[in-house]
Amino acid sequence: MVATSPTSKSSSLGAFLLSDGPAGFLLSWVAGFVDTSAFIILFGIFTAHVTGNIALAGSSFVSADTETTITRLLMLPIFMLTVMAVSLLARYARYRQWPVFAVLLTAEAIALSVLLVVGTQLSPELILDVQEEYIFPIAMAGVVAMAIQNAMMKEAKGVFKSYIPTTVMTGNTTQLSIDIVQFLWGQFGGSSPTAKQEAAEAAERISRVFPTIAGFGLGGFAAAYFVLVSETWWSLIFPVVIISILAMAAYVEHFRKASSRLSN
Repeated sequence: MVATSPTSKSSSLGAFLLSDGPAGFLLSWVAGFVDTSAFIILFGIFTAHVTGNIALAGSSFVSADTETTITRLLMLPIFMLTVMAVSLLARYARYRQWPVFAVLLTAEAIALSVLLVVGTQLSPELILDVQEEYIFPIAMAGVVAMAIQNAMMKEAKGVFKSYIPTTVMTGNTTQLSIDIVQFLWGQFGGSSPTAKQEAAEAAERISRVFPTIAGFGLGGFAAAYFVLVSETWWSLIFPVVIISILAMAAYVEHFRKASSRLSN
């Protein structure tokens, strides 16, 4: 019987958490949780799906609600500026040979902590009426956190097999629908080697895309439940803990691989 050291156990757990399925599920759960929490409490402001704010801004404009229109429109440049800053951070991390995924996860954990603090300080209880002086800083903190996650999925090259969004599910749902058709067609609609290969490729993509969709949906349901139960922002501690665990796992895996290369 071979004994397993605590280090190997932790590293294998870290590798599992950072693999496509678990990491995709957890990151999407966080995005669904944060986006739904903000949407409920901040009267319809998206933090992850920021382009939705443009449509809602149009609705506010028609209703002659100038402050809400401006607040929603400002989410887009805030999102873009954050993505640009994250892209610069990722390039600097690669230049310094730091673990990019771990660094960006750390940045997101910090941003989510800021959102938690800002939300609980400015709005100890649920905002009962539209108060732009509270809504804007809380929404901005949420958009910054989710912009980091959006950019991270692009900048963390080599971590995942391919790019899969974890904050917006429209593209994932489209891809899943196409892959289901491709899989069924390959299994039952054709017997050629090409069809079988395409079915296998579709099945592999489904195994990576489905967890992200499920995670986002479950995160949204969890947020709705905890927001209604707690009536505060304190439930955001869950996303902070999840992203912090992923960041620690990413650091552990980075140093484990680095020490393995040095010993070989």
